[in-house]
Amino acid sequence: MPGKRKMTAEGVELLQAVKQMKAGKKGRVYTPEQLLAIFARQSVKLTQRQFARLLNVSVDSVQDWEQGRRSPRGAAKTVLRVVTSYPEVLQELSQKSLV
Repeated sequence: MPGKRKMTAEGVELLQAVKQMKAGKKGRVYTPEQLLAIFARQSVKLTQRQFARLLNVSVDSVQDWEQGRRSPRGAAKTVLRVVTSYPEVLQELSQKSLV
């Protein structure tokens, strides 16, 4: 029998969510703006600090977007949409500016 693999943090969170759903408990609810911010940053594989620096916003702003305390507006929202659709563009910029 092969060795057990360690579950990722995302896997643990998903498993907990499924258990909560089975128990009839409401799980975490994300707004579309939160998901946009989270997926945009994850698509370019950057930390919140790196992502904030590249977008020229504060780390607090990125954290607020991802945690649902504030929503990105205007140009920031447009950039997040572009990053989600074309992550390679921001990846290329990040490699040039973070080096």
